[in-house]
Amino acid sequence: MPDSDEVQLQAIKSAQQFLFSATEGYALKHFNKKFIVKEVQKRCQQQFGDKISSTFIVQLLEKLVALGILKNPEDSRSPLLKSAVNWIWHTDGYWLLRLQNTDSVAYTQINNNDKNLILDLGKLPIENIIAKYKISPLHVQELLKELAVKGMLEGVEAPKQKKKFNLLFTTFRLFNPDNWLNSNINKIRFMFTTEFCFLLCIFLSFSIVIAFSQHQIIYNFGQELWHSQSFSLILPFALLMMLVVSIHELGHAFTLKHYKGVVLEIGLMFIFLLPGAYTNTTDAYGLVKRKQRTLVMAAGVICQVVIWGFALCLWSISTPGSWFSTTSYLLMIAAQFTLALNLNPLNKFDGYHILEAMTGINHLRKKSFAYYAQLWRREPSQERTEDIGILAVYAPACLLYVAWLLANLFFWIWHLSTPYLPGK
Repeated sequence: MPDSDEVQLQAIKSAQQFLFSATEGYALKHFNKKFIVKEVQKRCQQQFGDKISSTFIVQLLEKLVALGILKNPEDSRSPLLKSAVNWIWHTDGYWLLRLQNTDSVAYTQINNNDKNLILDLGKLPIENIIAKYKISPLHVQELLKELAVKGMLEGVEAPKQKKKFNLLFTTFRLFNPDNWLNSNINKIRFMFTTEFCFLLCIFLSFSIVIAFSQHQIIYNFGQELWHSQSFSLILPFALLMMLVVSIHELGHAFTLKHYKGVVLEIGLMFIFLLPGAYTNTTDAYGLVKRKQRTLVMAAGVICQVVIWGFALCLWSISTPGSWFSTTSYLLMIAAQFTLALNLNPLNKFDGYHILEAMTGINHLRKKSFAYYAQLWRREPSQERTEDIGILAVYAPACLLYVAWLLANLFFWIWHLSTPYLPGK
């Protein structure tokens, strides 16, 4: 309010108005689906110190109930799961909750115990649920927070994620391609037949034989091409990389569509400022068969290998020194470069997602580091016994990989700067 320390809360659909103190107004700004009561209390204490009591937020909640702004939690049922949420049993031993909106699809992983708890939402008060399943209130809070973030509770919409520009990797959404994919999937279904896969294996085997038999010629051609044209190759190489990445992403999209999934987003992607396309294949998590999910994740890599083989064959029959020879060679190198980048499971690209699909461990990186955090705190691991070995190896491998990258970056910078150092 002007010329006052008070804050006015205005009802959206009526003329009701309520006045609160400045400290209460500060607290109310944090009632935004992101914080639990304990976190709001902590933030207020950091802001106002001893000016507020340790039960400040509890008293504020009681005031809101008394004013009719909040419902009395003792008189209300627990939050209810939306009717559009589907339960999917996964063969790896857990449940998936799936919610599809007009422009997105969301998933969350649930164990059997939490499934029974969620089924009681809307039927019993929170206190009764806690007593029935003998669990901590914090566990229920975290579970409800996860469902709210995914927009799976009645009356709650998932908060929109703010796009953050990242110099190394960023995306820009363009449109929803699902209808276009539906109208074209039947035209390429022959690619998913056993006969086509057999012919493709023969073609790739032939390409690999050519590559091994001519590896020295291929290397020498690249050296000569760089010495003769050097930086003029960068633009066509970048354009061919865009083409490879775009076909790569369409491979993911069409494979997911073949298995009856939905693809609700396609857009532009920039990796190290190099442009390409991307498709959102989140719905692959709903595929209960590991083989199907693995094929969706591997489809892009398979497309890159096919492009590499096709470009190699074209280069082999081209006239040396022609534009066709140069273009086919650059296309082969573009496919090879992006393939190497994508297949590394220590980067969160296709290799990582293929490893997740093959092992059945969702959020592999997060779980691996969490496993070591539990060891540090001497807490028992909640992960499956068969997953422990993979989790134990993955986190140290990531750290070694990062250390290797930093060491190479250091020596590269040192090599470039050495001629300019004093005394050199």
